[in-house]
Parts: sequence; C-alpha cells; structure tokens
Amino acid sequence: MNDLLNASTAGLPIEPMPPSRLFLSLEGRLRRRDYWQRGVLPLLLVLVVGTALLNIAGLPLERAEGLMNLVLAWPMLAVSVKRWHDRNRSGWWMAVLLVPVVGWLWLLIDNGCLRGDAGPNDYGPPPA
Repeated sequence: MNDLLNASTAGLPIEPMPPSRLFLSLEGRLRRRDYWQRGVLPLLLVLVVGTALLNIAGLPLERAEGLMNLVLAWPMLAVSVKRWHDRNRSGWWMAVLLVPVVGWLWLLIDNGCLRGDAGPNDYGPPPA
C-alpha cells in the first residue's frame, strides 16, 4: 500500500487493479466508473452468457440461473465492497441488501451513482 501512496504522491501513473484482485479480494477501493465498466457490466455479461450456455447444454433455466448466481456471488461481493470502501464505508454495508426493495435501491444509488472520497480514507489512497 505504501508503494501505491508513494506513486500517487510522486505523480507516477498507477496501474489499474488486476482482475484477480478486483474479483477475489475484499481490500481496496474502486471508482464509480470502474465499478460499472470493470465490475458490474462484465459480471452481467458472464451471467447472461453462462446462463444461456448452461440452458443450451440441457440444464433447466431456473437451475442455470441459480448456478450462475452462486458462481458470481463472491466476485460481485468483492466489487461492491471495494465500492463501499471508496465511499469510506465498511463492506458490512452490503447487509443493506437484506432490506426488501429499499436495499437494492440504496445499493444502486450509493455505489453506482454517488462519487467516492477524493482523497485518502480509512481504506487507502484514492483509486488510480
């Protein structure tokens, strides 16, 4: 983390987060644009294509959707937690999804529409 902070203060370009860290780690921060472009949209594409392929392979649609949702649960959690971190909030804010209807709306507005912290926060320096 010190390397990232030193690079950002020295004016050096910072490499974007690699996909393995983006989808598997719960640490770090993610800008709103990257949340959509590198997180949500690719996962939605994988969900649609994977569900279609499993259905073509003979798995009933409901089971194909369930299996793909299970496979993509951790990557979506990791991406969302990083977005909460950019807003200087704990990943435990994902629990807002347990509130029917309002939870999804809250997540969409907070993670997908509102700007993150401009400077360093409790979860590290601003994303590249």
